[in-house]
Amino acid sequence: MPLPPLTLSLQIARFPESAVHRAALPRHRVRRWLRHAMQADVAAAEFTVRVVGEAEGLALNATWRQREYATNVLTFGYDQAPQVSADLVLCGPVVAREAVQQHKALQAHYAHLVVHGALHAQGWDHETSDADAKAMEAREAAILARLGFANPYAGPA
Repeated sequence: MPLPPLTLSLQIARFPESAVHRAALPRHRVRRWLRHAMQADVAAAEFTVRVVGEAEGLALNATWRQREYATNVLTFGYDQAPQVSADLVLCGPVVAREAVQQHKALQAHYAHLVVHGALHAQGWDHETSDADAKAMEAREAAILARLGFANPYAGPA
């Protein structure tokens, strides 16, 4: 059975250390992460994955979530299955800091956040209840395991 069409626009804004982030996000890997996160009822998907600097991340989080800090990933979901359409905005400096704090490779943390954002775009939510949070975490861990990454919620090995 052929895979559903997946359109990806991968954008890396200019900010200090953006070259490091570009190197951690080869297009073929980001596509693979998104494909693994796509649910069975998805007939086609269109994602924009944009990595931004701290100032743009702060401005977006303040505007859309009324939170005065840059967060690791913001998901702007427009359509869900069968035609998924979403923008995922990742704040590179925040992702890098978290990767160091969590003793993870930068690419592994990006894989987790891309999967996390893609699940949000398909209707998953971890802020509605503890049960929903546990279900989403389990789904992310299963996807990441298939991709060869450790469970991001298990802590350092």
